[in-house]
Amino acid sequence: MLRPETSTASILIIPGSGPTDRDGNNRLGVKGAPYKLLAEGLASKGVTSVRVDKRGMFGSSRAVADANAVTINDYAGDVHAWVKVIREQTNVPCVWVAGHSEGGLVALASSQNPDGLCGLILLASPGRPVGEVLREQLQLGLGKGLMLQQASSTIKSLEAGHHPNVYSLHPALQQIFAPPVQGFLISMFSYDPARLIADFHKPVLILQGERDLQVSVADAKRLKQAAPAAKLVLVPDANHFFKVVKSADMAANAATYSKVVPLAPHIADEIADFISAANSTQ
Repeated sequence: MLRPETSTASILIIPGSGPTDRDGNNRLGVKGAPYKLLAEGLASKGVTSVRVDKRGMFGSSRAVADANAVTINDYAGDVHAWVKVIREQTNVPCVWVAGHSEGGLVALASSQNPDGLCGLILLASPGRPVGEVLREQLQLGLGKGLMLQQASSTIKSLEAGHHPNVYSLHPALQQIFAPPVQGFLISMFSYDPARLIADFHKPVLILQGERDLQVSVADAKRLKQAAPAAKLVLVPDANHFFKVVKSADMAANAATYSKVVPLAPHIADEIADFISAANSTQ
């Protein structure tokens, strides 16, 4: 619910990849509600946030008949539609866009039209083309072998704008690169986040967990290198969903995905303080 009488700023939170809902949960095992926890933390700092379901999913299921028939550019258009609504209902002059993981790429794509945007909050966002990030993730999970070779070849084809035949692939890879999602993957792989952030000239906060198994510290540093004026905050012992992980154990890291435990300390503080500082200089 929007509360313009108590809010000092408004943030639109864009969810990450796959069937992820407005709380940050999905049917693939993520049940820790990271976006809901973030919103509650921001509210305690006087910052209004709006969490949304992606077009075709959950509360937005009637927006389109096929949730897979979408592009990053479509999602960027949705960002601006939500920004317009938030500005109308809260009377704020502009809206901060916070994107997590894939949502960070969406936020960067939306920033190519900066009208109505105060700035960006990039949470565990890729700093390289997503095809490169996915290759790295699959290598970590699969090791070297036939499956990795098949995945790399398929990613290369999608990066070239082709629709590969996946039915000769391992069944697990057929699910990742299924024909219904290939159009979206082609769209997503075509963007270079570093180029997008270099073209945006409003405030940017980059938050990255140092124990993230999906997006690396190197990604955050690449974004910072492309936008030297951006603020980079590396969060010790925080994973992809900014939950606390005290060891390098991958199983312990993944176990936090399904637990409703607090976010790493000071995440909401970092965001609220950044917004306050940015507002004071405008």
